[in-house]
Amino acid sequence: MFYEPGVTDHGLPHDPFKACVIPRPIGWISTQSPSGSANLAPYSQFNNLTFDPPYVMFSSNQTASNSRKDTVINAEATGQFVWNLATYPLRHAVNITAEQVAYGVDEFNRAGLTKQPASRVNCPMVAESPVKFECEYHSTIRLPGNPPMGTVDVVIGKVVGVHIAESVLTDGILDVRKTEPIARCGYYQYTVVRETF
Repeated sequence: MFYEPGVTDHGLPHDPFKACVIPRPIGWISTQSPSGSANLAPYSQFNNLTFDPPYVMFSSNQTASNSRKDTVINAEATGQFVWNLATYPLRHAVNITAEQVAYGVDEFNRAGLTKQPASRVNCPMVAESPVKFECEYHSTIRLPGNPPMGTVDVVIGKVVGVHIAESVLTDGILDVRKTEPIARCGYYQYTVVRETF
């Protein structure tokens, strides 16, 4: 089959585009508002951009009311955010933090997660997550989107601190059999990584 996105119909029950680009790491991003309210939300468009120096990105659609997500507002206002590795044991907490709630609501508390102070930035980390990146906000690229989402905010940050739990290291190597990272597939499907080759 062949189709042109936005031009010709793919002829399938659901848009297959995101199902083609898999698995996608989950950007479980924590921020803090200028007034001190903690925020935590997962994003299925996340990845590293470079490694020397390390930069990461996550993208966020606008809400149905055409407003920016709390994560984007906080990262731009404070210049900081943290990426927390989303793991299989934490999958239910990840889902809870995906729920749309009012600005200022503490998703850490809603999901029963422990706040861990960061070393370089002023926003909390997920203590239960075995890997965390502390990030300084770099820039936002706003891409045009089709209705009803408006623009898509691509947020870029420089990694200034990396936390790795000793418990997930095997012979000095980060062991996916111990971290069990979850990732987004197409539609409402997820996967967990437990094997490598």
